[in-house]
Amino acid sequence: MSHKEDYYKVLGVAKTASKDEIKKAYRKMAVKYHPDKNPGDTSAEEQFKLATEAYEVLSDENKRRQYDQFGHAAFGPGRGGGGAAAGGFGGVDLEEALRTFMGAFGGGGGGGGSIFENFFGGAAGAGGGSNRGADLRFDLEIDFEEAVFGSKRDLSFTVNVECDVCDGGGAAPGSKKETCGTCKGAGQVISSNGLFHMRQTCPDCGGAGQVISNPCKHCGGTGQKRGKRSITVRIPPGVETGSRLRVQGKGEGGVQGGSAGDLYVIMHVRKHSIFERHDLDLLVELPVPMHVAMLGGEVRVPTLEGSSRIKIPAGTQSGRMLRLKNKGVKDPRGFGHGDLHVRVRVEVPVKLSGKAKKAVQELEGVIGPDNYQDARAFDTQAEEFARRREELEKLRKKAAEA
Repeated sequence: MSHKEDYYKVLGVAKTASKDEIKKAYRKMAVKYHPDKNPGDTSAEEQFKLATEAYEVLSDENKRRQYDQFGHAAFGPGRGGGGAAAGGFGGVDLEEALRTFMGAFGGGGGGGGSIFENFFGGAAGAGGGSNRGADLRFDLEIDFEEAVFGSKRDLSFTVNVECDVCDGGGAAPGSKKETCGTCKGAGQVISSNGLFHMRQTCPDCGGAGQVISNPCKHCGGTGQKRGKRSITVRIPPGVETGSRLRVQGKGEGGVQGGSAGDLYVIMHVRKHSIFERHDLDLLVELPVPMHVAMLGGEVRVPTLEGSSRIKIPAGTQSGRMLRLKNKGVKDPRGFGHGDLHVRVRVEVPVKLSGKAKKAVQELEGVIGPDNYQDARAFDTQAEEFARRREELEKLRKKAAEA
């Protein structure tokens, strides 16, 4: 055991630290390295278990006194001090570490949810004990307008809900749960082969510490039944496809009085006929009459707030981008708005009267080819390509004749 790191150093506290200081330091470390926050990270898992091992010793006055006197040797083989050896020190397993953590901060008292709900107000997935109901996903398709302006939706779905006969407890009316005779209410059983002690979940009560001898006939002792759940969700302004709304306690009902899971509503926004969204920015392709693009002028462009007038510079080409600042989508976190980008598409009339055709022909003569710079540049590039092609063809023929 001598190679193990000092428990005070593990938690980053002085040897004179109070019980509250030790608890506060452990909480900070345990939250940082908790497996829910570091999925798949074995290094973080080891740190979490080591911090828990240190906390179990230093938070107990008896064990702390032994540790201060003998160090890690206090809990090694051959010492009769008991406490720590019976607890399996020398490397706690993850399940034990999690139980210690939840017990230390009130997370195992049937309050439901995971430690991240308790500490951060968010969901971490499972958690809340084996009787907690499952989290549910609901995919909701909404219109563009609902996404940018916000909305309310009524949702209805079938889930496991609390049995109304036994009030979700699982025991028949008039009876109640009893303390498990196998584990005496601890939820764990300890087996020993002399040197090693192992804690395991009680096989009879599944870790609950209680058993139901007279189960409810309507739900078979599960405390659940199938039923319809109807809720109203508020869609905040600014959501987009993939946005996730969490509705706490509206998932599957818990087993035998366990807390309900959460409902996650996943947004899917339908495409709009005018607006194309890119994060908080919007893109509009604006048809502009040919004469306005040539001479310049003002045109109306739709925005989320109504419509705005935008200046089209003379000689504007198709594809030109114009920008209206702060006319995009409102940031749902309150950090301003995106921009509205306008892509000009010059529209050429397709149905011309005889008089209109004559006017265009006269215009062509007045404008002349020098005004079509892009067309001239394109023709030059095409001619260069043709020249290079002919040169290569001559070289190929020379090589074939040689």
